[in-house]
Amino acid sequence: MKAKRIELREIHLPLVHFFETSFGRTTERRIVLVRVEADGLAGWGEVTAGETPFYSYETPETAWHILRDFLVPWTLGREWARACEVAPRFRAIRGHNMAKAALENALWDIEAQQRGLSLGKLVGGAIDEIPCGVSIGIQNSVEELLEKIECEVAAGYQRIKVKIKPGWDVEALAHIRAKFPRIALMADANSAYTLDDLERLKSFDRFHLMMIEQPLGWDDLVDHARLQREMLTPICLDESIHGAEDARKAIELGSSKIINVKLGRVGGFTAARQVHDVCRARNVPVWCGGMLESGIGRAHNIALSSLPGFTLPGDVSASRRYWAEDIIDPEVVVSPRGTIRVPQTPGLGFAPNIERIERATVRMETFE
Repeated sequence: MKAKRIELREIHLPLVHFFETSFGRTTERRIVLVRVEADGLAGWGEVTAGETPFYSYETPETAWHILRDFLVPWTLGREWARACEVAPRFRAIRGHNMAKAALENALWDIEAQQRGLSLGKLVGGAIDEIPCGVSIGIQNSVEELLEKIECEVAAGYQRIKVKIKPGWDVEALAHIRAKFPRIALMADANSAYTLDDLERLKSFDRFHLMMIEQPLGWDDLVDHARLQREMLTPICLDESIHGAEDARKAIELGSSKIINVKLGRVGGFTAARQVHDVCRARNVPVWCGGMLESGIGRAHNIALSSLPGFTLPGDVSASRRYWAEDIIDPEVVVSPRGTIRVPQTPGLGFAPNIERIERATVRMETFE
């Protein structure tokens, strides 16, 4: 395939409800979309970076710069036999995985269309219906949190993840377990704790969590290994895993019994499959994390979640949980039993709604 035209767009999408983590509260998403034209086909990708450099140093501004000044010129006009071929070329740039992923994933979309395969099948998916969980942010009160959990449980979601931080952890988890003693429950700390909080973290064992996600430093492997030796609750790493080598080291050190795979964080489907393969070979379960994606990023996550090692419910949930109106047709829906059907049509499986995208666009740049 030869990319003849690449388009960058920044869109703004208001969330139907604020989403709060230990980093702060988000009410509107700034999202950079990448559209690639090659061989008469169009493929779409999404930069999953947050608005602020708290989860990652990447933001919409850094991604726009890296795409415009490096990745797009390196990709445009060259002949690529497979989408995975761009990953070695992009490796010269240190980091900036979310920018890389957006462009690479758009090429995967085109390749899937060329081959007449669904994106899930092209990347190696073997699951036709993926189990879904939800991520619930920090609320204004415990009562609001319990109401949200009750709503999501009634909707059929198979796993509930709640965001925690010092001051919003033990009491909240105790109330959840009192009201919902049997739900599959996990807590996500987004690096809000240190080893000085060891005894507090050990006290979470009584809540029988599926896992605690990234309790310590965003780039740490060593302290997580020590913490895991002290805790019964499995630790899941997120921010610390940027590729297959990080996954291997984390497993060998004993830092993580479960790994969250995010397409943006690791740099696209090529790297995500490598992380998946490392974990599967070592019998470490993986699941797909979310970054408040639009429907385009959500469609890519559905394809990723169809890989055989994704045995735990991920953060891939219905469009309507986040957006009054998503930018794809049809929107992502979750069945009453908490699952999403993996599309079987060639490519992404969802059609970008150009009219809605145009309405949400605040800037655009085209390269030919």
